[in-house]
Amino acid sequence: MTQDELKQAVAQAAADYVAANAPEGSIIGVGTGSTANFFIDALAPLKARYKGAVASSEATRKRLEGHGIPVFDLNDVAEIPVYVDGADEIDAGLNMIKGGGGALTREKIVAAVARTFVCICDASKLVDVMGTFPLPVEVIPMARAHVARELAKLGGTPLLREGFVTDNGNLILDVRGLSIIDPKGLEARINQITGVVTNGLFAVRPADVLLLGTAEGVRTIA
Repeated sequence: MTQDELKQAVAQAAADYVAANAPEGSIIGVGTGSTANFFIDALAPLKARYKGAVASSEATRKRLEGHGIPVFDLNDVAEIPVYVDGADEIDAGLNMIKGGGGALTREKIVAAVARTFVCICDASKLVDVMGTFPLPVEVIPMARAHVARELAKLGGTPLLREGFVTDNGNLILDVRGLSIIDPKGLEARINQITGVVTNGLFAVRPADVLLLGTAEGVRTIA
């Protein structure tokens, strides 16, 4: 199977999971990225079941609205039964690196509200130790150089994501060269650096369920 076919398979599995676990009339959390886009496409035929969705990015909002799925502001939503999103890397503990698409802060906020966080990805994203994929860190623009110096002290090499501004008006530093043995500890330590909005480690709030696309079919890991 091609990578796109694997993504389509896990996206359909996620739509089936939502249908089985989210009450009719509920609001679904939807992530950002290529796998999340396949999920939106798989969710569209079921849209009459749900009140609508909360989007983790402007790109996701536009795709949802393009399918006629109402999009709600998170401030107007009391509960999200299921949030579905991809990952750039995920380990056996369902800790993740996210933010390759630059939506890490809004993704982390939606994940914090959701009762169940379902990660969807293909088998290439499952790793023993995270860090091969550069860790995104969203920073306030005036703090870019300061944060970069502090990240370098942690053993990584931070590089500015050129020509990119987040939906929140901030910058992204992609940190290469890390071997992330303690995801929760590193997530907390980076977030304590003044000028950091948040980083792309999802370990304090990891996934609850992983739907993993493999050549043999979709595996469910919880």
